[in-house]
Amino acid sequence: MSQKDDEFLTRLRAAFQVEAQEHLDAIASGLLELEKTPHGARREEIVASAFREAHSLKGAARAVNFNQIEAICQSMESVFAAWKHGAIEPVPERFDPLHRALDLMGRMLPSSSSGAAALDTLDDISGLFAQLKELEALNAQAAAAPPAPRSEPEPKTAEPQVESAARATAHETLRISTAKLEALLRRAEELLALKLSGNQRPAELRGILEMLAACEQEWSKVAGTARSARQLFEGDSQQAGTEGRRQASEALRLLDFLDWNHSYINLVVNRLTSLLKSADQERRATASLVDGLLEDSKCLLMLPWATTFAMFPKLVRDLSRDQGKEIDLEIRGGEVEIDKRILEEMKDVLIHLLRNCVDHGIERPPERTARNKPPRGNILLAASQVEGNKVEIVISDDGIGIDPAEVVSAAVRQGMLSQDEARSLPEAEALALIFRPEVSTSAVVTELSGRGLGLAIAKEKVEKLGGRILVETGVQHGTTFRMFLPLTLATFRGILVQAAGQTFVLPTAHVERAVRIPVAGVGTIQNRPAFPLNGRVVPLVRLDDALGIPRKPDASDERFVQVLIIGAGEGRIGFAVDAVLQEQEVLVKRLSRPLVRVRNIAGATVLGSGKAVPVVNVADLLQSAVRLSTAPRAGEAHVPAQPKSILVVEDSITSRMLLRDILESAGYRVQTAVDGLDGFRLLKTETFDLVVSDIEMPRLNGFELTAKLRSDPHLAHLPVVLVTALESREHRERGVDVGANAYIVKSSFDQSNLLEVVERLA
Repeated sequence: MSQKDDEFLTRLRAAFQVEAQEHLDAIASGLLELEKTPHGARREEIVASAFREAHSLKGAARAVNFNQIEAICQSMESVFAAWKHGAIEPVPERFDPLHRALDLMGRMLPSSSSGAAALDTLDDISGLFAQLKELEALNAQAAAAPPAPRSEPEPKTAEPQVESAARATAHETLRISTAKLEALLRRAEELLALKLSGNQRPAELRGILEMLAACEQEWSKVAGTARSARQLFEGDSQQAGTEGRRQASEALRLLDFLDWNHSYINLVVNRLTSLLKSADQERRATASLVDGLLEDSKCLLMLPWATTFAMFPKLVRDLSRDQGKEIDLEIRGGEVEIDKRILEEMKDVLIHLLRNCVDHGIERPPERTARNKPPRGNILLAASQVEGNKVEIVISDDGIGIDPAEVVSAAVRQGMLSQDEARSLPEAEALALIFRPEVSTSAVVTELSGRGLGLAIAKEKVEKLGGRILVETGVQHGTTFRMFLPLTLATFRGILVQAAGQTFVLPTAHVERAVRIPVAGVGTIQNRPAFPLNGRVVPLVRLDDALGIPRKPDASDERFVQVLIIGAGEGRIGFAVDAVLQEQEVLVKRLSRPLVRVRNIAGATVLGSGKAVPVVNVADLLQSAVRLSTAPRAGEAHVPAQPKSILVVEDSITSRMLLRDILESAGYRVQTAVDGLDGFRLLKTETFDLVVSDIEMPRLNGFELTAKLRSDPHLAHLPVVLVTALESREHRERGVDVGANAYIVKSSFDQSNLLEVVERLA
């Protein structure tokens, strides 16, 4: 094949990848709806639609030589054909191979140019074909039997109507690369600098007119004196001698110049006034055009929220079946449009929250029945537009809820709170602790959740997008997460402040309020600056100190301090600045290499004057302020922490050496034991901070070792991490029952996961 043909095939496969994903999403949605629609004409419509999607995908795969996908679609067609003609019933146990087929084809899409599946999917393909062949065999047996009577004739007009609608709208749409749209939006955003510059010019002209007005005011003070002097010199020129007349003539020439200069200045003022009027008109026209172009450009990247929702029903279905739970996902507000870039950032956040709902929130059917709840749990995922330019996203479940007392206990175990602080903590602030890293109420850590990172990541991403996240819960009454986000990322409002002689921009969305407090009102709490505000004590940090900038002599009013309150609830911090200048629309420019990630700085913006100003990363700023407030001051003793001691119990010498090397490289002191009995003997004679154990071992396995520790009053508090090849739900549940704190499966083992768990528990 020539190079030109290769390039054409590459472009063709890129287009196929987009088309194939649309077909896969449509089939997945149909299968999920089919599971809930057991009978009637609607079921026949769904099966017919899934059949058409599979057939279209098969034809497209054949055109680009994706033979494996073509073969899978062929088998799926056979199943759908039997369901379509009523030969067999689409009962729940027959859906699993089809969902597995969709997952597999999704993984095969970005494979190599040969169209073959990646090596790690070959076993999956052979197993999948075996399952699909079993379904085909059932189809053949059912086809040999007399067909069941149909309750009503199949509607003949349904398919032509759909195709007719598609043809009617085809000419109204055009598929275009999102990269081109994003480039167009960036160009449109650049025009914001022109708008800001246009706002600056009238202000500069007004400044010049004010200077000339001051000149006119000074002239008015001496105009009378000039007139008197002119009369005097004109009289002297007629009576004085030659020398006197010469001096009088020079003085009159000077007075003539002053009169001409005054008239000329008035002419300049008139011209500047006319220019100011024109500049104001151009400013308004430019602002209108730029705002309109920006708004239209934003709309190009606005997509219905349903484009992100499409994958979630299948995700919840697969997770719930793996957990032995029955869960319905209800979706509302799919028509709400939002910036594609926000959709991409929020996808991981929603996955984190949905996993939490499935894993931590919804109970298993027997538990729900015992609590007088329906055996099937319910998760609501909804989006709605609020406040004109913001969207509210809600994820709620009717599960077990979050107990604030358990959250506080987890925070105390991590050393984030003292026992005294925990007892006096309000419930709302206690609940907000779930967004702190490493705070988790889960009894066990799995590959799905329990590390205390998901909610912290969700909060960080939401705040990075300029939004906020809230949680509402009731024990045994479920949990609701509410996220408020901007509809677009194009521009935002920012507050310009001065600190250490430099100008910075803080996003307005993160600033609760700006206050001016008397210096006498600033006190200290635990030897740190703080001040009272609305009945609460707010920590005070200088912005230049948090940013690590050397201070300059403060020329501001020494009696008062300008403070910006950032954050909310227990996370509020006051930042002292030299001056609060103004609020304006800001276009942030991301930093380029090698400054892609600079602590405390999110990017830069260009003001109307042409000056580049840094935009502060608020999430980093809050962390810097916390580190600054907890750092030891001069003269305070600092005692280095002793390394934690860990016991590794593993009968395999290879695994034992691997675990020991990983933990020792991370700075832990490690001892090893060859089985559970040897490990228990060491635990009785020496002190450890944590145990990492295998399960399948001679003499005393990991479950038995954990149970013995929990029954021993001196060792019951010791955290236990089980690292094993046993990955079934029954084994995980047994790990929870015997009291393990974490359960890590070796098939999905990752060094960073282990270290995260150990750091949280040790």
